[in-house]
Amino acid sequence: MKYKIMPLRADFLDKVRISGIDDQNQEVEISYAVGGEPCRDVLRGAKPGEKLILASYCPFTKSGPYKEYGPIFVLANQGDESFDDTKLPLPTGVDTDYLGNIFVLKAYCENERILDSKLSNPENANMILNEYFSNDKVSFVIARYAAYGCYSFRVQRAV
Repeated sequence: MKYKIMPLRADFLDKVRISGIDDQNQEVEISYAVGGEPCRDVLRGAKPGEKLILASYCPFTKSGPYKEYGPIFVLANQGDESFDDTKLPLPTGVDTDYLGNIFVLKAYCENERILDSKLSNPENANMILNEYFSNDKVSFVIARYAAYGCYSFRVQRAV
């Protein structure tokens, strides 16, 4: 089954970069990367010295108990860098790896309620996504870091 990794909302990126305000209407934090901080806008680890924004982000659009906010890093300066939205950003052993060897994949329905959640690794991630997307009730999947639980990226069926 084909899927697509969804980029962060453009309005969010504009707001944090231009206004310095995040999804909770609080000021963002600016720092410089030590190296490896997960940059959600380019789906790679930060390079040492890159200017970063730490901000609260909400990947949900509907009110309810599952609507949550969490901290994410993005590059402070927008560039022309992109990522392949048809492939998971699995680790390859380089300093800028994005996902680790264990992460969580959570399936959600159209009403943004959790339907299923599984610990995953690079070897079984595509199998889990195929299983989730074979269920018509699954609208999208969110990948999260296993240790911290932070948002990593959103996956949807390719149309």
